[in-house]
Amino acid sequence: MSNPVSKAGDAGHARTVLVFSHRAKVRESITTAVGRRPAPDVGRVKFLEASTVAEVLAAMDSGQVDLAILDGEAQPTGGMGLSRQLKNEITDCPPIVVAVQRKDDRWLATWSQADAVLVHPLDPLLAAETVADVLRGTAVPAAPAG
Repeated sequence: MSNPVSKAGDAGHARTVLVFSHRAKVRESITTAVGRRPAPDVGRVKFLEASTVAEVLAAMDSGQVDLAILDGEAQPTGGMGLSRQLKNEITDCPPIVVAVQRKDDRWLATWSQADAVLVHPLDPLLAAETVADVLRGTAVPAAPAG
């Protein structure tokens, strides 16, 4: 599963971003923070929401997901454990961003093999920038810089 990066002029290809949380309010906060166009050079994104692990697995298996954002606090299966499972079970797994509630939990993203991490409350500028960087293929450090 290869996901070529859209060029600035490729406005016709919307990237699919899977957003997983068992809570609709968390999914909404993520999609609102990231926005439909996180950066001009990555083009538009369309959101695919999932409230269960089964929905995440089906979406990831479909090959249509360009990026997944997983709620680290989701119940009964959290996004960190799910991230690790997906990274270990899917060949050419799409990039994964994990959203956590506490800044101190950022280190867990290293264990989860996430490509990036967001911390609630989500800063819209940082969320959009992080998603854009990951879609561009630039890994965002999971640990705080300093």
